[in-house]
Amino acid sequence: MADGILYTAATSNFLGTSYDISRATGPEQERVRTEQSINWLHYPEFVSSAYIEQTPDSNPTGDDDKIYFFFTEMAKEHDLYTKVPRVVRVCKSDVGGMKTLQRRWTTFLKAQLVCEDKPSGQRYNILTDVFTARHSPGDPSSTHFYGLFTSQWEPNDVSAVCVFSQFDIIKVMDGPFKELKKTCENWNTPETVPTPRPGQCLNSALRAEGFESSLKLPDKVLTFVRDHPLMENSVTAAPVLVRKGIKYTKLAVTLMGEAEDQRGFVLHLGTDRGELHQVAVAGQNATLLQEIPLFSSEEPVNNILLYQGQALVGSSLSVARVQAEGCALYSSCEICARARGVGCEWSEEDQTCSFTDTDPGPGDVVDEALKKCHPPEGRCNPTTRELKVSIGVRILLPCVQLSPRPCSWEYPPHRHTRQHHSDLAVTVTDENVGKYVCICQEGGPNIRDPTPCRRAAFFLNLDGPSTGGSTALAGSRHVLAVYILFFFLGLMCGAFLLSFVYRKQNNKNQDHHAPDNSFSSGRGRNLLGSSTTPQSQSSSSMVSEGFRSMGKQNGKTTSTTTTTLLSNQGNGGHLANSYSGGQIISSPSNGHSLNADCDTSSSGLKLNSEILLSNALRGRTGVRGQVQPEGEEKEPGRENEANEEPRDKRRGLEDDLSSFPMLEFQAPMAQCEESSI
Repeated sequence: MADGILYTAATSNFLGTSYDISRATGPEQERVRTEQSINWLHYPEFVSSAYIEQTPDSNPTGDDDKIYFFFTEMAKEHDLYTKVPRVVRVCKSDVGGMKTLQRRWTTFLKAQLVCEDKPSGQRYNILTDVFTARHSPGDPSSTHFYGLFTSQWEPNDVSAVCVFSQFDIIKVMDGPFKELKKTCENWNTPETVPTPRPGQCLNSALRAEGFESSLKLPDKVLTFVRDHPLMENSVTAAPVLVRKGIKYTKLAVTLMGEAEDQRGFVLHLGTDRGELHQVAVAGQNATLLQEIPLFSSEEPVNNILLYQGQALVGSSLSVARVQAEGCALYSSCEICARARGVGCEWSEEDQTCSFTDTDPGPGDVVDEALKKCHPPEGRCNPTTRELKVSIGVRILLPCVQLSPRPCSWEYPPHRHTRQHHSDLAVTVTDENVGKYVCICQEGGPNIRDPTPCRRAAFFLNLDGPSTGGSTALAGSRHVLAVYILFFFLGLMCGAFLLSFVYRKQNNKNQDHHAPDNSFSSGRGRNLLGSSTTPQSQSSSSMVSEGFRSMGKQNGKTTSTTTTTLLSNQGNGGHLANSYSGGQIISSPSNGHSLNADCDTSSSGLKLNSEILLSNALRGRTGVRGQVQPEGEEKEPGRENEANEEPRDKRRGLEDDLSSFPMLEFQAPMAQCEESSI
């Protein structure tokens, strides 16, 4: 908000594919926005904005108020897929051009922000957050922007803080423009720049020349600024803090001391794990004061607001209030000593920490203050801590380093060590017990060249007699081998059991469906629905003995075996199935029939079988066929007597047949098989 007018930097469509920086409220004719060009905005990620208001006392040139926007975008001037942090400046009195850039910004200029540690060559190119602080009240030129950065090329989490002054930004905005030649797609510096200077804010000199408004600017000036929004130079700063293995999400700054006696500042950094870290920065030295857990590890800090000496820290679910200003919040001598660079001093009489204007004197102020709390210990002369360890144990020796300078360890030479950021991971063996010292390169007061500083010291000592790491390792390997052996034995037993069950099931299926070519096996009993097994010989009560008759037809001898099956069918009818010449004929009373042909005669022999129920009905029915011995002649009239059976006896036979439960359904037809005869 600037004088009640809202300025926005956001997407301009619901798809999120179009971006603009605009004056969203105010008079309709004064609402301006960015040009829809990738030279202006190319997939930006906006993070912060700042309104710098000029006061009459500190503005002798009559310069216009300025609004800054900070974001990260895809760099069009680079051939690689690289993200670049940017700062954009627009002026509050800009209302667009008359013909060119109508209702578009005429003061839109952007520059690249560079947060780089030149000794190591490490550059941090993704801007996460920006905090604006005015070091001298009433002096807009003393405004500084504290940028929180991370790196696109770092595989692990890393965070850095760089400080940019408004003076440096204005200097770059007043410098040369960067130009893109469309013929060869190479950026270079343009040769001529029209007057008045494109992109500058209105001031007393322009108003004296008759340019009271941006509507009066010439078209050549507007055309140039439309095609050249990017500046040639970059706003460069060195990081005041670098923390590896930690991802900071938000930033706030508390200045320590008065404007004329600025001692340093305290950074309030929110992490992605719901913590608030406080870091004191004095000159080139950064000292971690406190790490305060506020929320759960799943709640990253997404906002920090400083209000009346307190920090209101918010996440997506919670809000916390933490004391942010004054040395009184450091409740111990050690923490107060670490804040000695920003003007805090511990009082032994009152056991309190308070701000002091006393000059700390030469040397490392934090180191000297720590020696007062613990005489043998200082920041660069820490007390050696003894750790009781066992063979095979993995430990992580901490060494907090907040400067971009590297850290190294001195320890007994052994390969079971690995440096993780500034910490050291050690796997304890018989050979690597001993003293471990962390040495970091830091800059002292008024010294730009880094100096070595001992930050941590440990002594690893075995807790009890050594049992041998190799023996323990071999024992664990043996246990693992036994587990693997039992696993494979279980798999083999399971496979054998499944194979046994499968074979058993196949044997049962084969026994159930095995063909039987002999008539003595009792296949006819299946047709009768009997519960007697096919191998049982108890079917003699149901099937009568077959009889053989010899005849001569067409000069060939014919052997016929006849068996008759009688079955109750439907509504009192009967079914007679006869095997005659290999043909099965079913004649139910309801008109349905089943026919199956099976020719089993190879030399003129034909098999004719009828299944009888004479045994079951013995004594009550007459025999339809008898075996006639060879050479005996049939008695005349016997055949006629059998065929002329009274109807009342037939009805009785049908009634008896209907009383059989096994014959109350239609028997399925068995497959016609070739006889063994």
